[in-house]
Amino acid sequence: MNGSKEKVQLAVFDFDGTTIEGSSPSWLVSRLMFERRISPITTAKIMGWGIAYKWHLPQNESWVRGQVFRAFEGKPKELVDNYLASFYDNYIERRFRPQADAAMRERAEEGCEVIVVSASFEPIVLRAMERHPFTHQISTRMKVAENGMYTREVDGRPIEGDEKMIALKHWCDGRFGEGNWEIAYAYSDHHSDEPLLEAAKHPFAVCPNTGMAKIAKEKGWPVLNWEIDVPKR
Repeated sequence: MNGSKEKVQLAVFDFDGTTIEGSSPSWLVSRLMFERRISPITTAKIMGWGIAYKWHLPQNESWVRGQVFRAFEGKPKELVDNYLASFYDNYIERRFRPQADAAMRERAEEGCEVIVVSASFEPIVLRAMERHPFTHQISTRMKVAENGMYTREVDGRPIEGDEKMIALKHWCDGRFGEGNWEIAYAYSDHHSDEPLLEAAKHPFAVCPNTGMAKIAKEKGWPVLNWEIDVPKR
């Protein structure tokens, strides 16, 4: 029973294409290919998956993440996490949108719990959390074997599409108690996040893709233009 207890207010942000310009997994694949950490054949498979994804065809989310993690299979977790943190510093940090920073600060000042829910790999999102004003994150985690080495398997399910709401509910029920929280604000660019925005009191479509733009128009959701010119290095 909640009685008259005020519910915890959440401000939930998608990461790729919303909080940052572009897609961190795509940039990671490009980097791994450039460094020859994944083979041309593996790269071609990932690119084929990406094309099918853009056409909204059913895809195995765990499979493609396993393909990316071929580069890290059998390597120590600490070593890989450090690599991904460095990758974030060198290639993603400059893509973090100032408008996302400002929105996160504003929501935090209102008393919201600011959380990023992302399909991206956890070490990348954790690094972003060290540098920006969100205090919680739920992202895709890869399995670590008993010997401390990464595998190519996803730990649980990728935090993608409908799984975002499932994972968010599980996390929030455990932290705040079932029925003791609600989504005040939600921000996303992608049509697969419709359930997340639908659950929010104040949904925002950020630089929406074609599918999300159509949904936002039908539902009357505000559309935010957070596109930036990424500084070159």
